[in-house]
Amino acid sequence: MPEVSTILNAAAIQRALTRIAHEIVERNESSQEVVLVGIQRGGVVLAERLSGLLAAIWRQPVLIGQLDVSMHRDDLDQRLAPDVHPTVIPFDVTGKTVVLVDDVLFSGRTTRAAMDALNDFGRPKRIQLAVLVDRGHRELPIKADFVGKNLPTAPNENVVVRLAEAGAEDAVLLEKQ
Repeated sequence: MPEVSTILNAAAIQRALTRIAHEIVERNESSQEVVLVGIQRGGVVLAERLSGLLAAIWRQPVLIGQLDVSMHRDDLDQRLAPDVHPTVIPFDVTGKTVVLVDDVLFSGRTTRAAMDALNDFGRPKRIQLAVLVDRGHRELPIKADFVGKNLPTAPNENVVVRLAEAGAEDAVLLEKQ
């Protein structure tokens, strides 16, 4: 049975998201150009939360979309059947600053797949990446612009993000094998 440690509790997750929202505001002068796209699954909930925080700061709504990257992954031939979720991007990303949102950044392959998938919806002016946890071990030259928590891990450890919207108490857990 794995040893489990709590890395972030609900309050720490809220603080991290609030900080990320303020960093997004600082980095982007025009709120009109910024849209959020959550990477299915955990990134969608986090993008929704960030949208609310940004709307409160900018005093206007921030457009939000959901992106499934299953069919854009470079390891598609190594998986049995992809777990496909809906992609909903009800706006044109052309000329926008798209902030991709994900729960955990690990190898960088999901982010690369997300950038490929995003091209089907237009040509963004800029793509930024916001993640709740960056655990290292990159296999591609990808770096998050906004990070809630840098968490150096061993390759055999697992980072689990639990969110209230999925029926759990907000927490980021580290499972050691």
